[in-house]
Amino acid sequence: MSDQGKTAVSTKDAPAAIGPYSQAVRVGDMLFASGQVGLDPATGQMVAGGITEQTVRVLENVKAVLAQAGLDLRHVVKTTVFLKTMSDFAAMNEVYAKYLAPEGVVPPARSTVAVAGLPKDALVEIEVIVKGAA
Repeated sequence: MSDQGKTAVSTKDAPAAIGPYSQAVRVGDMLFASGQVGLDPATGQMVAGGITEQTVRVLENVKAVLAQAGLDLRHVVKTTVFLKTMSDFAAMNEVYAKYLAPEGVVPPARSTVAVAGLPKDALVEIEVIVKGAA
């Protein structure tokens, strides 16, 4: 444990933090995950393709961080989605639904906003808040 009961969560199966932040921080039974973009953790490069491919990679990166903490997408209670353009909303939402709202799963609360720019000129970034066993 570190200061204030915070523990950093980190995995090589998701892109490494490129600044002074953690991939995720656990406090008790809550996990606060930093936003993920469509970087391939093996190459450090943005995945080829458009919003669909980037959204898949983003959510695979999120899954990897959660797995390192012993959690999965069913534990996600809140997401924030940042889009470079709202015209990508429908395509992002189609992928998002497969990962975070499959039949029989209560989907997390969500905010979606358009932003002027994202790291590495990404089209989408998603951050999550998770509640699970400590």
